[in-house]
Amino acid sequence: MIALKTTLAGAVGTALIAACVLALAPGLNAADAPTGNPEAGKEIANDRKLGNCMACHVMPDIESPGNIGPPLIGMQARYPDKEKLRAQIWDATVANPDSSMPPFGKHGILTEQQLNDVLEYIWSL
Repeated sequence: MIALKTTLAGAVGTALIAACVLALAPGLNAADAPTGNPEAGKEIANDRKLGNCMACHVMPDIESPGNIGPPLIGMQARYPDKEKLRAQIWDATVANPDSSMPPFGKHGILTEQQLNDVLEYIWSL
């Protein structure tokens, strides 16, 4: 019974996050969202003026990574639903109000294309 409640709560939470992302990103439809370029995403993620992911996360081929956030490895296993990962990058405070991760999409830190590029790169790790 507990496992069923946990699974149901996780499914509802995932659906709510996806709904919030779509609501916060006018005109964005998950099925119609442009695909990203993982090579461009890697450049953005490693650019200290854009994604700056390595400031907080351990990532492949990065010297002196941060350790505030979780390591960015095994992402497809951790996020089988790519839209949930996109929601996390868009605004991590939806899932965790105490998150220190900047809301890259919500605050316009990254453009939609840059966000899609980073999504493809991070999801490939």
